[in-house]
Amino acid sequence: MEAQAQGLLETEPLQGRDEDTVASADFSSMLSEEEREELKAELVQLEDEITTLRQVLSAKERHLVEIKQKLGMNLMNELKQNFSRSWYDVQTTTAYKKTHETLSHAGQKATAAFSNVGTAISKKFGDMRNSPTFKSFEERVETTVTSLKVFFRRRRYEEAKEE
Repeated sequence: MEAQAQGLLETEPLQGRDEDTVASADFSSMLSEEEREELKAELVQLEDEITTLRQVLSAKERHLVEIKQKLGMNLMNELKQNFSRSWYDVQTTTAYKKTHETLSHAGQKATAAFSNVGTAISKKFGDMRNSPTFKSFEERVETTVTSLKVFFRRRRYEEAKEE
C-alpha cells in the first residue's frame, strides 16, 4: 500500500499547467481560522525577510563597486581581462591548435604555389620577349616613336622659323 502511495507522490516540480491548477484552487475553505492567521503571519514575515535580503544585497553591491573603484577596476578593464582570459582559453584548446597548425601549413603551401606561379609567369614573359614576333613588334614601336619624334621636331622647327 505504501508503494502505491509513493507512486502517487510526484517528486518533479510543478509544470505550467499544474501551477495554473494550484493557483485557481481555493484552499481557504479547508483551513481553520487559526491556520489562516498563522499563514498570514508567516507571509508577512517572509515578505519582510525578502525586503531585508534585497536591502543587504543592494548594500553589498554598492560596497563592491566602491572597492573596485578604489582598486582602479572598471568595466573596460574587466572586459579586457575577460576577453584576454577567454582568448587564452581558446588558444589552449586542442581544436584551436590543430586548426592553427592546418591553416599555417596551408598558408605555406599557398605561398609556395604563388611563388611558383610568379616564377612561371616571369619566365613566360621572358620567353615571349625573346621571341621573334615580340622583337619585330618592339622594332616597329621603336621605329614609330622615332618617326613621331622627328615629325614633331620638324614641325616645331618650322613653327619657330615662321615666327
